Amino acid sequence: MTLSFLSRRLPLLTGLSAIALMPALPAAAQSPAAQSVTASAAPAPLSSLVAKVDIPYEEFTLKNGLRVIVHTDRKAPIVAVSVWYHVGSRFEPAGKTGFAHLFEHLMFYGSENADGPFFGRLEDIGATDWNGTTWFDRTNYFETVPTGALDRALFLESDRMGHLLGAVTQQKLDTQRGVVQNEKRMGENEPYGLVEYAQLAALMPEGHPYRHSTIGSMADLNAASLADVQSWFKTHYGPNNAVLVLAGDIDAATARTKVEKWFGNIPAGPAPQDVDASVPTLDKDVEKLMHDHVAATRLYRNWVVPGVNSAALPQLDLAMAVFGGLGSSRLDNALVRDEKVAVSVKASVQPFEKLSLAEITVDVKPGADPVAVGKRLDQLLADYLAKGPSADEVQRAATRQLSGTIGGLEKVGGFSGKAVTLAEGAVYSDDPGKYKKDLAIYAAATPQSVAQAARKWLGRPVLRLTVAPGERSAADNALAGNVKGEGATHQPAFFRDPDAPAGAAPAAATPPARTKVAEPPIEPVKDLDFPAVEHATLKNGIPVIFARRDAVPTVQVSVAFDAGNAADDKEKLGTAGLTVALLDEGTTTRSSVQIAEEQERLGAAISAANSMDRTSVGLFALKPNLDASLGLLADVIRNPAFRPEEVERLRGQVLTRIAAEKTQPMAIAQRMLPPMLYGTAHPYGIPFTGSGTESGVKAVTRADLTAFHDSWMRPDNATIFVAGNSTLAEMMPLLEKRFGDWKAPASAKGTKLFRMDRMRRVPRIVLVDKPQSPQSLILAGVLTNKAGTDNPVTLLTANEVLGGSTTSRLTMDLRETKGWAYGAGTALPGVKETIPLLVYAPVQTDKTGESIIAARQDVKDYLTTKGTTQAERDQTINSQILSLPGSFETSADLLAAMMRNHLIGRPDDYYETLPKTYRAMTAADMDKAAREAINPDNLIWVVVGDAKLVRPQLDAVGLPVEMGTLAD
Repeated sequence: MTLSFLSRRLPLLTGLSAIALMPALPAAAQSPAAQSVTASAAPAPLSSLVAKVDIPYEEFTLKNGLRVIVHTDRKAPIVAVSVWYHVGSRFEPAGKTGFAHLFEHLMFYGSENADGPFFGRLEDIGATDWNGTTWFDRTNYFETVPTGALDRALFLESDRMGHLLGAVTQQKLDTQRGVVQNEKRMGENEPYGLVEYAQLAALMPEGHPYRHSTIGSMADLNAASLADVQSWFKTHYGPNNAVLVLAGDIDAATARTKVEKWFGNIPAGPAPQDVDASVPTLDKDVEKLMHDHVAATRLYRNWVVPGVNSAALPQLDLAMAVFGGLGSSRLDNALVRDEKVAVSVKASVQPFEKLSLAEITVDVKPGADPVAVGKRLDQLLADYLAKGPSADEVQRAATRQLSGTIGGLEKVGGFSGKAVTLAEGAVYSDDPGKYKKDLAIYAAATPQSVAQAARKWLGRPVLRLTVAPGERSAADNALAGNVKGEGATHQPAFFRDPDAPAGAAPAAATPPARTKVAEPPIEPVKDLDFPAVEHATLKNGIPVIFARRDAVPTVQVSVAFDAGNAADDKEKLGTAGLTVALLDEGTTTRSSVQIAEEQERLGAAISAANSMDRTSVGLFALKPNLDASLGLLADVIRNPAFRPEEVERLRGQVLTRIAAEKTQPMAIAQRMLPPMLYGTAHPYGIPFTGSGTESGVKAVTRADLTAFHDSWMRPDNATIFVAGNSTLAEMMPLLEKRFGDWKAPASAKGTKLFRMDRMRRVPRIVLVDKPQSPQSLILAGVLTNKAGTDNPVTLLTANEVLGGSTTSRLTMDLRETKGWAYGAGTALPGVKETIPLLVYAPVQTDKTGESIIAARQDVKDYLTTKGTTQAERDQTINSQILSLPGSFETSADLLAAMMRNHLIGRPDDYYETLPKTYRAMTAADMDKAAREAINPDNLIWVVVGDAKLVRPQLDAVGLPVEMGTLAD
């Protein structure tokens, strides 16, 4: 399941995505009823889809070289601000790996006229979709702000572009060094977490700019100095090495005036110097074996292929999609569906400017021979390269690509919106409209063009990497830059490299005199105008809830059932998850291959998932293909086959997933904590991952799956939600056609019994041993006295101060002050019944005990003697109000809001009334709500880490400590 967090700005990673597994079912003869459900029209041609993708823009360049691109989109009173600097990790000289990313962190910690955390200032103005990222070729900073806050956002971006160095201190550098090192540890603490280092070392020759990972090595991070900061900024962060994109409620004339005002006086930097990088080819095939704490052996096949400006890249992307990227791919059909020797497969291309990385992965089914599976994989690839794809495969892959592009362009900002699309084209290709040329290549691709590119680039020598279950080796750890010598184990991150000679760091220059630029006020921002929500009912009684969004020609539908993981069979935990996973894996009239192929032809995506309280089957559809897409959705929901042979195959995949969860720090904690909080009798006292238990999944029968579907997934337990480019009048006949004749089975509808046992919840620490962990994962919880149906908005707002936002008490303490964690915070999961408070912190191993002590004190202080300050109240309330217009930009946002309102019984206009509620809220109200709902003394702590290093630290915490294991 995925836990829906009520905290808006800090979506802590305490939920796992629903398991997506793809068994195939042979087609059966169609019944008359099924024929009416499956009738569909021909999908829209690719040419018509390409014509719908357009991002009109104007551009100008300031005298200092800053390139500005403006796109007008008036659908909401928001503007996306995206600044891309043409510098990334491939520009780092020897001995400075990780510096581009470390510098990105420093850019968030104050400039000369806006000192202090940048993200706090973003929250002040209601920014949404904000972040900063570093990759091989670029570093970008982006945020979406209310139109009235645009001047403030431009002031902040210009101040850190032109006036940063006077605010950078040694203390800031040291703190962010620690934060980045903990980010590095967090990534390496995951299964397969060392693979990237091995791939780059094997694929790239010594000295190649792409050979080192963007996160860098511990030693190089330790050696970074203030002089390095100054040099990097002066060399790479001039306006003439940047692109600024403004997309949204803005026009070019207004943009020019504002950008000239804020950026025009920044002097140009030195002329940018590119770092070229050829596309290397291995001399011969390379075989490498690694070991890790993993549940399944994973096979990799890797090649270095051309970068984004090669016309071959879209062709290669299609080739990889057909082979292993589509739901109906060659690898899925052969290894997962037919031969049943793999539990999952993937094939894709990760694009970069100068080169790209092509990758195939196969997760071998436990019990199968990895060597034999590897040989079979190579045989399938050789056959594919020899014969090429079919015309239908190419068309389906291209349709999926175009559909995804159209869906992504509903947003103006974020990671995939229009601002990013224009900026990427400008930075990598000197062409903001590059996306159109790429889409034209996709649409015009033929089996011959795809096969030619695949043979040329995938027929070269390959890296064959295998990661098998076992202990990580010192050599593999050394690839990550974490150890010194073959016999070493994990070492602490030093403040400075202890082996460096005294005085080795270059001296920093005297910071420049601070400039004085006044921070502009925020112009009036209108309160949220939530779209009109309309209601109707199908002839069989299914409620329909609709809202219109017409920015792109897509429609999103969710058929929601009052079920979810809380409806799971306590004697056979995993029944709910297995039922949902099987829905799109074959109906009485379609095999799983046919379902996958039909989605691809239509550019549609069907997804089924359980949250804690709901089972939802969702549809993303292109408007021209809506009717046919709804027909497919209805068939999946109404007519799942649950064929015995497919149940067995999928059961094996879910059991492999559970085994994998037991190797993942967060998933381990998610499995361990809920029964201790709720008790095993409560519907929520189950693994939050939603996959169930090993014994439960083994015990499920086909009859259990059918019974779950009949009890819960039925028309008298359903609500249909629709958002997108349509009207209710247009939707109702289409929905009646697909769902109006659906009759409830004779069996009784399912019910859930929410009751708490009398088990004493003893505050304690439960330590789960995960040997070789470079980091400890802390997850604590306590039940509040509030349910989701109470709509505890004041409590949720108080949580923003405690740990729910990036400027919260807990985040600022563990990350920003102490530097012990990459992320830390608290969350109130969006469940319908009793809400838990969760405390989350992945911390460096040697600070595990101290981190628990600090977190306990932070929580206790807030709930007793150090409540909400007026400044915290004001910042939180302003942020909540100002961020509302940017929170419902897309159809998906709108759909989720309608579903949330319906789940907990809120009115349709709830979000429009929130500003009034917030403005009336006082700091005392927030404190009262938090103190009444949360008892910090009752927190139960789960720690996942290397017990031999962690256990000695825990006695100082002052709580009982016990060892925990995940037997089931």
